[in-house]
Amino acid sequence: MNLRFLLLLLGFGFMFTACDDDEPAPSFNAPTIDAPAGISTLVAGAASQAVNFTVTIDSELTGSYAVTGTGVTITTASGDLAAGSNTVTVNFDAGSTPGAASITLTATDSEGQSASGTAVFTVEENPSSIRVVGNITADATWVTGKTYILGGRISVEDGATLTIEAGTVVKGEAGTGVNATALVIARGAKLNAEGTASLPIIFTSIADEITPDQVASGDFASPNLGADVTGLWGGLIVLGRARISASTDAGEQLSEVQIEGIPTSDTNGLYGGSDDADNSGTISYISIRHGGSNIGEGNEINGLTLGGIGSGTSISNVEVVGNQDDGIEWFGGTVSVTNAVVWNAGDDAIDTDQAWAGTLDNFVVVTANGSLFELDGPEGDYTARHTIKNGSVRAIFGGRTTGGSLLDTDNGTSVDFSNIFFAGPLSFTDEDDNTVYLTITDDEFAATTFENVIFNIDAAELGNLMEQGGAVPAGVSAGTTSQADISVLGWTWAAQAGGLEGL
Repeated sequence: MNLRFLLLLLGFGFMFTACDDDEPAPSFNAPTIDAPAGISTLVAGAASQAVNFTVTIDSELTGSYAVTGTGVTITTASGDLAAGSNTVTVNFDAGSTPGAASITLTATDSEGQSASGTAVFTVEENPSSIRVVGNITADATWVTGKTYILGGRISVEDGATLTIEAGTVVKGEAGTGVNATALVIARGAKLNAEGTASLPIIFTSIADEITPDQVASGDFASPNLGADVTGLWGGLIVLGRARISASTDAGEQLSEVQIEGIPTSDTNGLYGGSDDADNSGTISYISIRHGGSNIGEGNEINGLTLGGIGSGTSISNVEVVGNQDDGIEWFGGTVSVTNAVVWNAGDDAIDTDQAWAGTLDNFVVVTANGSLFELDGPEGDYTARHTIKNGSVRAIFGGRTTGGSLLDTDNGTSVDFSNIFFAGPLSFTDEDDNTVYLTITDDEFAATTFENVIFNIDAAELGNLMEQGGAVPAGVSAGTTSQADISVLGWTWAAQAGGLEGL
């Protein structure tokens, strides 16, 4: 009996062994992962970082992956795993504590085979300057006392909020064309840049030696660049979902278009929509300077570009200094701006397009180039009015004027002017000793109204300002009364440098 039992057991063992041997081996190779080699150095708190893993999946298979990190905060991971070589991009923020950090990616193919790869970092103490090279895809804060260097065109993407604390300095690296540096707030994103009169936020060029410590001391001037230095970087571009008036050459109505200065391949440059109350954040006490780099064919970036921004956005106490293109330009939208200074714009100081429906209230313009106001009407079927009021302007900078237009509108521009003062001189002597008057486009005021618009010129000469020699519009007069409240603009570099004196 014992012998028979023993033989029976041996038989069962053979059967099980045979069954195990019959299980098919995996038909394909396991995934492989190439992680970045070597040790990379991060600064504590550095935001919007990225690392790429290369994952190879054998033929006919697909895969999935998981990402973990130590000493860093993973924000997003993107990339699909199909047969062949794949790139997985992991976006992350460095932790606040110096030391070792790592990111591990584990890939599993559709046969259940897995592999892992790890990128290793060293987190160092946070220096005073932090270079930003990737788009901002999750909420981030740029803190007081730091300088943030824009290493390219940096977009705050849909759903993310960038908070910039008072006294922070943001500097753009040099670049032109598609490489022009700029800070872009995309539709659906927000910028909360809230400086104060004693701690404004400075947007400038990397060539500018201004520091947060200098700002904290109360000195807001660029220490090594004059207010006439322009085009060293791009500018600040804020985009929203409010209505715009645009169309194709064939007359097709467009609810969204690409903002000038951003390549069409970058969808973060789209603006426009149907939400007139859209909220792109809060902007106050900011100074934008030395910008407007060329993006091709004589086209430059504005100091502050507002494309389709809704009335839920708050913008006040803004200064633009030494921009190669326009100072502030609106493309449709409904946002209003209060307490603004444009000091030495290379083209137009105030530019409006595509049926902007907001208000500019209490402002100063001092510039010798282009025109003080370039106001264009709708480009599509949608129409709206905007208001410009309580301003003092002077078409001269640094003792010079180029004879640009004081006020340039078209017959489709629905705009209401009230309480505007055009300071002198309003004429100059050319090289042939002829008196040349600065002008307004008096033949294109069909949709423009004036109330208490004052030119500092002898009343008998007022007609000389009419470009086409027409009658002086109702609401326009000669006088010497300033209209802007200059006292609330004392925080600006322009005011500190004496650029607003006499207005």
